[in-house]
Amino acid sequence: MNHPMKKLAFRTISAALRSQVAGLSGEGFKQIFDKIDQHGIKEGVDKYGLDKYIEQCAVLAATTGAVSGSGGMFTMLIGVPVDMVNLVGQQFRVTMAVMYSSRGNYRFGFEEFMQMIATSLKIETGMALTKNLLETVAERLLLMLGSKAARRFVPIVGAVIGGATNYIFIKRVAARAKEIEFEGRVLIAM
Repeated sequence: MNHPMKKLAFRTISAALRSQVAGLSGEGFKQIFDKIDQHGIKEGVDKYGLDKYIEQCAVLAATTGAVSGSGGMFTMLIGVPVDMVNLVGQQFRVTMAVMYSSRGNYRFGFEEFMQMIATSLKIETGMALTKNLLETVAERLLLMLGSKAARRFVPIVGAVIGGATNYIFIKRVAARAKEIEFEGRVLIAM
């Protein structure tokens, strides 16, 4: 039996997720990129090594995933947008770390960086780089979080699911980025 409050809560969450897609696919990716300390990524990779740096990013992503699912619907409504921004930020950091590790250069422009992101997504989705790609990236990330939303209503289960989902996602992003960079694949032009 469908409970009216559950439908209302799911609609509220769906609307919040759609709002996040709009924000990320516009200037959101650029703002996240601009706030990343590329020199700090270089220092982290130099100090800890690539795999340990990736592990740190995955743990940070898992932490916000766990927090957003820890208190049921209340923390989801507030936590999912924060979790989404952190998840994209960690995805960007991991990708930059892999690029630095393979190229020796830690300074990347936004266009060059987004070419790498688009190339890694093309492997998974078979999509070419288009104007709508950033929207598709944001939608897929949010759908990944949204598909676990119902389970996050149960606080402890939600925390485990949110944390595990984010951790696995970041580890997979790193694996795809390594595959692309270390095989010497050519990036697609924007």
